[in-house]
Amino acid sequence: MCDKPPRRSVVLDKLRAGKKAISFKNNFACARATELAALAGFDCIWICSEHVPTDFDTMEKQILAAKAHNTDIIVRVPKGSYSDFIRPLEADATGIMIPHLMSADEAREIVWKTRFHPLGRRPVDGGNADGQFCRLPCRDYIQFMNENRMIIVQIEDPEPLAELEEICQVPGIDMIFFGPGDFSHALGVPGELNHPEVDRTRKRIAETAHKYGKFAGTTCGMENMKAYFELGYDFLNCGSDVGAMNEYCNRVMKLFRG
Repeated sequence: MCDKPPRRSVVLDKLRAGKKAISFKNNFACARATELAALAGFDCIWICSEHVPTDFDTMEKQILAAKAHNTDIIVRVPKGSYSDFIRPLEADATGIMIPHLMSADEAREIVWKTRFHPLGRRPVDGGNADGQFCRLPCRDYIQFMNENRMIIVQIEDPEPLAELEEICQVPGIDMIFFGPGDFSHALGVPGELNHPEVDRTRKRIAETAHKYGKFAGTTCGMENMKAYFELGYDFLNCGSDVGAMNEYCNRVMKLFRG
């Protein structure tokens, strides 16, 4: 037994209380970059193993760096086997994000793989960081993880919109996250993040998620953070380490060349 309870999700607690939450994306495979953002006060750090060549050892260090400052960490996973989905959770990531959800059936399959009984059939271990290395009783572990870890699905393509209402009714999914970059690409207007169809879909996803009791998330810049919160989004990712470093380096070189 462990006298110290497992760490609750800052983001879920805030969203369930009707508050907003914000995250920052780490592309750099560096726990110090994660800790820096956590120290700044972000609710959550988003790391990625879909696009970024971050190995599992580095991911584990980034999770620990975030936890040290009571900051959530979400891992965007590759679309692979159930092990790709649950290994970040067992390292005590606060949630996972599955890219390019394409159907309600896929959403149900994700829940089956990532939630414990009675929602799904996630394999039970408990001997890793999320189960406090076997110090949490099995039933307590299963209940706590089902209630305090996020399963987020990304809508990044036009195809799943036909089943959006059904997707938003799948038990065990916490958040519907709109990815405007790939969505604009799929429309044939890559990078046009304020294209009329992108704007319509952004609004529709927030409204439909809320209709069925799901949280809505997306990406933003500082210039549209307020507008997206007012649109109904609960969770925004604003900024990244690569973006911040590019901006600062460009400012220095502009000053130098001037």
